[in-house]
Amino acid sequence: MQEDWKYFDLYLNYLKLERNLSPNTLESYARDLRLFYDFILKQSKVKFSKITEVQVREFINAQFDKGSRAKTLARRLSSLRMFFRYGLEEKFFSNDPMENIELPKLSKRLPQFLTEPEVNELLAKPDLTTPIGLRDKAMLEVAYACGLRVSELVQITMGDIHFNEGIVKVLGKGSKERWVPVGRSALAAMKDYGELARPRLLRKKLSPYFFLSQKGGRLTRQQFFLQLKKYARLAGITKNISPHKLRHTFATHLIEHGADLRSVQTMLGHADLSSTQIYTHVTGERLRKIYDLHPRAKLQAKK
Repeated sequence: MQEDWKYFDLYLNYLKLERNLSPNTLESYARDLRLFYDFILKQSKVKFSKITEVQVREFINAQFDKGSRAKTLARRLSSLRMFFRYGLEEKFFSNDPMENIELPKLSKRLPQFLTEPEVNELLAKPDLTTPIGLRDKAMLEVAYACGLRVSELVQITMGDIHFNEGIVKVLGKGSKERWVPVGRSALAAMKDYGELARPRLLRKKLSPYFFLSQKGGRLTRQQFFLQLKKYARLAGITKNISPHKLRHTFATHLIEHGADLRSVQTMLGHADLSSTQIYTHVTGERLRKIYDLHPRAKLQAKK
C-alpha cells in the first residue's frame, strides 16, 4: 500500500514542472492528497488502482463527521478529481472513482470592499516623517492602485518599477508576469519612499527588493498585514480588513467608474474572466440600493 504514494509524487511533480504552480498551491494539494491517502491506508486498505466511488463517499462522510466545512471539503474533492483525471490520462488507473461525485454547493459570497472615503482615511494615516511611515504609505498606495496580491506586493524589486512609463512588473500565480499601470498618487509615494526612506532602511546593505523591513530585509506578508490592520484601526474602519480586501476594493472602484471587465481581469491577473465577473454583482447590488432613492422607484403602478 505504501508504494501507492508514488502516484501522488508523480502528480505533484507534474503540477510543479508542467503546470508551474506556486509552492503554496502545491503544499495545499499535497495536504489534501495526504489526508485522503491516510484515510484509505487506515480504513479501506485497498490499492489505489482498485479505489471505487464507495471509498470516496466513505472519505466524504468521515470528513463531515469531523466537522469539515463545505468549502473545505469542496476544495479537497476538487484536488482528488484533478488527481484521478491525471491518473486516467497516464493510465495509472482504469476507472475514475470521482466520476459521479458532486462537489458540495457553495453559496457565493460577494467580496467586501472599502468605500472611497474609507480608502482616503486609510491612506492618510501613515506618519510621513518616518521611514516606516513613508514605506507604508507607498505600499498602501500601490496595493490599492494596482490591486496586487500581498505576495506580489512584497516581491516587487527595484528593476520591476518603471517610473517614467508609470508601470510595474508583477510576478503572479504560477510565476506568470504581467504589467500593471500605477497611478500618479502611488508613483509619488513610491518616489518619496525610494529617495527618502529606503536608503535609511538599507543601512548600507544591498537588497533587490523595493519594500524593506525595519532591519533592511524583504518585508513579509504578515508584516504588511499587521501594518494594514494598524492603519485601519487608526482610520476608524470597523470592517475586517485584509490585503485581499484592498484588491477587491481596487476592482470594485474601477468597475464603478466605468472600467471594462477584460481590462480589470488583465490587471488582476485572473486566468478566467469568471473570477472577475463577481465584481459586476457587487456594483449591481450597490446600484439597486442607489436606485431605490429615486422618487418613483417604489411606487406601484395604478391598476
